[in-house]
Amino acid sequence: MCGRMAVTLPPDAMAQLFAAAPDNDLPTAENYNVCPTNTVHVVTSDDGARRLQGMRWGFIPTWYKKPNDGPLLINARSETIAEKPAFRAAARARRGLIVATGFYEWTKDADGGRDPWYITRSDGAPIAFASVWQDWTDAQGAAIRTCAIVTTAANAAMQAIHHRQPVIVEQRDWPLWLGEAGKGAARLMEAGPEDQLRWHRVDRAVNSNRASGPELIAPV
Repeated sequence: MCGRMAVTLPPDAMAQLFAAAPDNDLPTAENYNVCPTNTVHVVTSDDGARRLQGMRWGFIPTWYKKPNDGPLLINARSETIAEKPAFRAAARARRGLIVATGFYEWTKDADGGRDPWYITRSDGAPIAFASVWQDWTDAQGAAIRTCAIVTTAANAAMQAIHHRQPVIVEQRDWPLWLGEAGKGAARLMEAGPEDQLRWHRVDRAVNSNRASGPELIAPV
């Protein structure tokens, strides 16, 4: 599961890291509380030419008449992505990497309160979430590019917080996930090693999708 994230890396730095050409309309401000339906930064590849572009986080299947015609699809389960009508074509041909600094997950205390945790890579590097994307066109012909994060069963360490986790693609595997290195990307759809991620408790202020600012990721 991944339902909220933080992005602090400037687009120019993302573009350099992924050797991708950046679009001109990318979000440039730091965002410590990226929510579903917000625009996220996604790396794609077309015949080896990488592009960093903005997409709506919330995959819209082609048969939706309106963006809210059905469930908000922010995650795609790795176990069923190749079979689900919403995702199967994208899993074969439209894979991308969503770039983030960290993401949030929640546990419940004894009283049922939701305690947020901020999760980052242990090595401090930016996160590259495995994703799939889809163009959706409304009744007026306006196109929206949308995406979802691929998730999988959590590894033993992460299970202390949640039973699911996003698939994180290592730099050596970016070409394979993006379709630049032939077939076999399905093998990447699993949890990373137990020491891949680290986390700390943060303030419950982030429970509100209106909250903002760097204090949201400060340890408490």
